[in-house]
Order: sequence, then C-alpha cells, then structure tokens
Amino acid sequence: MRLIEEGKINVDGYQIWYRRVGNGGIPLLTLHGGPGAGHDYLEPLERLATDRSVIFYDQLGCGKSDQPDDRSLWHIERFVAEVNTVRQSLGLEQIHLLGQSWGGWLAIEYMLSHPQGVVSLILASTSAGLPQFVAETTRLKAELPLETYQTLQRYEAMSDYHHPDYEAAVLEFYKRHVCRLDPWPDPLLRTVANLNGNAVYETMNGPNEFVVIGNLKDWDRTDRLGEISVPTLITVGRHDELTPTCAETLHRGIPNSRMVIFEESAHLAHLEESDRYRQVVADFMAEIETPRQ
Repeated sequence: MRLIEEGKINVDGYQIWYRRVGNGGIPLLTLHGGPGAGHDYLEPLERLATDRSVIFYDQLGCGKSDQPDDRSLWHIERFVAEVNTVRQSLGLEQIHLLGQSWGGWLAIEYMLSHPQGVVSLILASTSAGLPQFVAETTRLKAELPLETYQTLQRYEAMSDYHHPDYEAAVLEFYKRHVCRLDPWPDPLLRTVANLNGNAVYETMNGPNEFVVIGNLKDWDRTDRLGEISVPTLITVGRHDELTPTCAETLHRGIPNSRMVIFEESAHLAHLEESDRYRQVVADFMAEIETPRQ
C-alpha cells in the first residue's frame, strides 16, 4: 500500500502544507509554478512514486498554506529560504529537484546557492530569465489571429486587464500555449482557481502570463547557468509559452544537461502527454541513480 502523508511545516511563523506520496529511494521534491499556482496541477506526478517518495507543497501565499496579507514577503529570496526549510523539516538530505515554470526559476535560484544533496535537477517548461520569456510570449502573441492580437494590444494600452473581451483573448492564448487539452483537467482548474486574484502572482509576475510587470521582471540568470553542475533534464512542449528557444538557452548554459521536447504539448507536458512525461522523468532519475560500471 502506497504511503500518503500530509501535514504542515512551520516556516517563519507561517504554516506550509505538504504531501508526501510513496517511500523509499531518493525522494523527488517538486516546486510548483505561478508563483501562487499551488501544487494541484502537478498531482499527476504522483505516478512517479512507485520506487521513491514524491513531495509536493504549496508555497506560502497559496493553496492549503497560509496566505498572509503582506506583499513584502513576495520575493524570490524568501522562496529560496522556504525550500531549505521544507527540506530540513522533512529530512530530505538527498533529493531529485523538479521545478515547473516559476518553480524552475526558483529551482535555478536555489541551485545557485550551492545546496548539498541535490543529485539531479529537472527544469520543466521554464527559462533562464524573464526577459527571454517576455520576448518569446510577445512573439507568440503576435502570431495569434489578428482580431485576438488587436484586442490584447488595445486593452493592454489602457492597462485594462479585466475587461471580458481582454480576458477572452488571454484565454485563447492560454489554450494554445498553456494547455491544449479540451476540456482542461480538474487539477489544472484548481490551480487556475488558486491564481485568481492571487497577491503573490500579481506582486511577482503581474496581471497575466505576458504582462510581466512584477518584481521578477528583470530576473535573469543566463550568465550563471554554468554554476549548475548536477545532471539536469530540461523538458519543454513544442507549443510552450516558455518556448523551445528558452529551453535551448538552458541547455547551452548548463554543462551536464539534456533536453526533451514534447511535440503534442504546450506548457504542461506532464498533463498533456502524461505517460511519456512520466517515463522520461522516471528513466532520467533511474539513470542518475545507477552506478557507472
């Protein structure tokens, strides 16, 4: 019977919710996106808990964790410290680390603090920095149908990000470059609900995926990727808003890395091509753990 453990961790006086599925092996610690998306949409990765434990947690400010009304908390350095606290509290001396989207930026920043015990890194649908992400979403936006593109441009010029016509145009972008499944699965819908009006997302990112005006907007670690020395798997969807171009930058910059493109996916390959995604990640971790002859 698969072990399932849920609980709360004290982080700087706040309560962080976590879930551990499975036991044995080197654990996989997951860092969700957003910021503020919560763990929900990553739930299919529980299928990796056949020979190891998989740990999810909701970062402070979203999901089942505390959501304090203090915008001074929402910066990347605090979230890096939170990763350390979670590891220490759960006794995660050795881990595989998976960061998806914003979780990938967090994972990169965490790795640049040179932590001990990370045996491999999985960067899923992410980038080396925000400037390249913004450049790529600007390009993808311009490739939308003309009427949709003009609607986005018109309301962005007025900073009216909540007009129904604007939100409909944003959804069209999301259906092409965030998740191509129809309908969207329940874990993703719960994550969308987490992000609705989320102060962490608005403070660090902005109103949506391609209007990045929060405090992350200038974050860029392209010139420091060479400091990441652990084996790294980079995954990306062919239609991803964090495009294969972003993934190539990571692949070129991280010395011991490999890159896998999921041809039928946008931003959520673990949902859109779940069987293949699980196999690719499972095989990568098993290979890292197998002693070389």
